[in-house]
Amino acid sequence: MSLSSRLRAWAAGLRRDWKRHIRSLALFAGVLLAVQLWQTRDVAGGPLPGAALDAPLAVLAGGGARPSSLRAEIAALQAAHPGRNIGLYVWADWCPICKTIQGTVNGLTQDHPVITVAMQSGPPEKVSRYMASRGLAWHTVVDPQSAIPGALGFGAVPAFAVITPTGELRWPTVGLTSGWGLRVRLWLAR
Repeated sequence: MSLSSRLRAWAAGLRRDWKRHIRSLALFAGVLLAVQLWQTRDVAGGPLPGAALDAPLAVLAGGGARPSSLRAEIAALQAAHPGRNIGLYVWADWCPICKTIQGTVNGLTQDHPVITVAMQSGPPEKVSRYMASRGLAWHTVVDPQSAIPGALGFGAVPAFAVITPTGELRWPTVGLTSGWGLRVRLWLAR
């Protein structure tokens, strides 16, 4: 049987069974949505909550570490990018999925303001060395005790959410996410 006849047979089967394929795709999409909703069930939507966001932590930006808080860094990004949504990415150096999507997050930082939170990844010096070894020039708050993810309701990494210009947390996701998925979230939160 030639390749062209195999392709014709495959296409005929696809046309014949298209309703079954659509049902399967809808079921798959429904399962993915249910998993996402379950993983983000504790994420606090709306105004950014918690005193943990005001806690003094080390911030890595521009090659050095300085003391600040996540809330202060968000305010600075909002002042630098008025009217734009800000991406919030929570990651850890020990997380294999975080390593997988580092390139995706790097690409996102080229087009959108993004602040990252390195949770349970050690002191600022260790996080800085890790970021340098991976070529990551992210604006990063170092949170060795995971106070920020806990206050926001993220129980796993990688996690991503959008901070609107009014300071609300929207469109959270946990786990492996595509670049277009992150961009769509930033766009939807307008």
